[in-house]
Amino acid sequence: MARYRGPVEKIERRLGVSLGLKGERRLAGKSAIDKRPYAPGQHGQRRTKISEYGLQLREKQKAKFMYGVAEKQFRRLFKDASRMEGNTGENLITLLERRLDNVVYRMGFATTRAFARQLVTHGHILVDGKRVNIPSYRVKPGQKIEVKEKSKNNPQIQRAMELTRQTGISPWIDVDHDKAFGIFTRIPEREEVVIPVEERLIVELYSK
Repeated sequence: MARYRGPVEKIERRLGVSLGLKGERRLAGKSAIDKRPYAPGQHGQRRTKISEYGLQLREKQKAKFMYGVAEKQFRRLFKDASRMEGNTGENLITLLERRLDNVVYRMGFATTRAFARQLVTHGHILVDGKRVNIPSYRVKPGQKIEVKEKSKNNPQIQRAMELTRQTGISPWIDVDHDKAFGIFTRIPEREEVVIPVEERLIVELYSK
């Protein structure tokens, strides 16, 4: 499946939750779902009963769109999560959080994961001093993530870091905004990752 390129706020309204797909509009409380908290279209305000399968599918779609992962990648991640020790659903969220584009977003160098992915693919991000342009690169604890020297004055990156200072940084990450670098200090616990996704339903969906 190709990456979705359409109106992202319609996706949030259809799924009924903010997925962080918009940057400053979301942070300012001006996203479409805040103004119109119902599905798009002329029948969007109708109440519909969702089947068990529908609920499971919706949770998978939330995770896919939130982290910007295509179906084939998502299946591969789930397979990796199922091979790891511990809870498969929690392992899945952990693997998604360790993606380089997500870590760049969590460090506040971008206001959305989509922009973070763009920064990575265009070579603006270094991992332990080396350029890595693969958004799905799996970051390890202790690794240093930084914005390339020539890119530190990028106005969008500067604006993102300014906004992040106001909203705070995830506890498993240390960031120096003045020098535009951060350390992925540890793998987060599931309860620390605040996202509107019930991974248990995703596990049930793939277990059929």
